[in-house]
Amino acid sequence: MASNTLFSLLLLFSFVAGALSTIHNHNHNHKSPILSSAVEKGKLEESSRNSAEPEMFEGVEEYFNEHAVDDPEEVARMVEMATRNSTKRRKLGFFSCGTGNPIDDCWRCDPNWQRNRRRLADCGIGFGRNAIGGRDGRYYVVTDAGDDNPVNPRPGTLRHAVIQDEPLWIVFKRDMVITLKQELIMNSFKTIDGRGANVHIANGACITIQFVTNVIIHGLHIHDCKPTGNAMVRSSPSHYGWRTMADGDAISIFGSSHIWVDHNSLSNCADGLVDAVMGSTAITISNNYFTHHNEVILLGHSDSYMRDKSMQATIAFNHFGEGLIQRMPRCRHGYFHVVNNDYTHWEMYAIGGSAEPTINSQGNRYLAPVNPFAKQVTKRLDTAASKWKSWNWRSEGDLLLNGAYFTPSGAGASASYARASSLGAKSSSMVGTITSGAGALGCRLGRKC
Repeated sequence: MASNTLFSLLLLFSFVAGALSTIHNHNHNHKSPILSSAVEKGKLEESSRNSAEPEMFEGVEEYFNEHAVDDPEEVARMVEMATRNSTKRRKLGFFSCGTGNPIDDCWRCDPNWQRNRRRLADCGIGFGRNAIGGRDGRYYVVTDAGDDNPVNPRPGTLRHAVIQDEPLWIVFKRDMVITLKQELIMNSFKTIDGRGANVHIANGACITIQFVTNVIIHGLHIHDCKPTGNAMVRSSPSHYGWRTMADGDAISIFGSSHIWVDHNSLSNCADGLVDAVMGSTAITISNNYFTHHNEVILLGHSDSYMRDKSMQATIAFNHFGEGLIQRMPRCRHGYFHVVNNDYTHWEMYAIGGSAEPTINSQGNRYLAPVNPFAKQVTKRLDTAASKWKSWNWRSEGDLLLNGAYFTPSGAGASASYARASSLGAKSSSMVGTITSGAGALGCRLGRKC
């Protein structure tokens, strides 16, 4: 009996030791890369690689650089499948603060966020949740705020970083104001991460995401963008070309997929703050703070552009603040999930559309303006009621304040709303907490963000 007991104890000890060893190895293999404090100006820093990181498939960059959205319908099907198959949420709350904001709860309470920067790429939600940006690449430290030559940018500048062919996670050595002479044309698989510095892109051209894929824009102040163009601009190490006049958008998304715009402060630009057009899809616009602007977000190129029928975009956890007039967003065709946003100001309307978009509004807080003629949240543009009454627009769990009202329409086709659903909405009573950190965060190294 004693020998059997001893044998059992030995087996138990062996099992526990093996389990502990496995846990130790698992934790070791999932260490995030550490950004070195000693980085030579303008050089790419090699980050530590490990077996836990997904491998890049050969040729994927070349394919997407040719045309990011060759078939918008195929991208839409892939996104829908990924959303439906995700019957169990990823464990985003390892460092959870319990704010109810699943993006922020995923990373903001990590006291070592600056050592685990690329964890952010695993915190996405909504239709753009699979945007990995530069997660699988090296770090690039921007040390130079200049933009003297848009055709031959200096190493160390933001322009030199974003045009590279390889995946890059781009960070900033210090606070800076970057005034761009021409559009900043992004290449695929890039993250611009402004955390730890106060970075403004202002008083010049701004960001263009055209025919590329997997881009994350995080933690920037983007404002006072102006029309530029009729000039040569480099878009990759091997290509530059003539650019006609750009509208002056803060962020222009054109024919691109898997795009995530998160925690930026955007205001006062010549045209839109975020425009997504020409077959773009798989987009999340989250945790941003929008102020002082007329036409805020445009989703869809024109009523006659049919490739936008497959567009899917998530608008979540944003604060639409003072000085805004309309288009929060303005939608054409496509499927749009507007969820847990805080609308505290609009002058004309909040959500508009034409060309039969599907709009799924859930758990938002709509505070109407004082103007008695601007209480309606919704606006159907240039369309008779006899036509728009069949469009699928619904409001579920929205908090309507100060006389705000949402005009629904359509028969509520479940298949249509399934394509316009990208995450579970929280109660509208939580919107104040969820959006309290909207905009560029004041993250400082060595502190919780």
